[in-house]
Amino acid sequence: DTYSPWQKGGVENAIGRMRRTLPRKTDLVKLPEEHFVHFIQAYNNTPRKCLDFWTPAEVFWKELLHFKCEFTFPPVRE
Repeated sequence: DTYSPWQKGGVENAIGRMRRTLPRKTDLVKLPEEHFVHFIQAYNNTPRKCLDFWTPAEVFWKELLHFKCEFTFPPVRE
């Protein structure tokens, strides 16, 4: 079901986290940019059980560094 929120736990969890900071019917146009920066930093620096209590930011940088290392050092040809 496309419109079944109970089947999308991750999305509902993310919306719930947003609602702690941004109440419903908040006019996002009127919010200062600093508010969004703070919100994004708080969201990305909150540990998640599904990430083994790593933060999304930590996992992102870890994966990015792994990606860079894979493509910086080409495989050795024998």
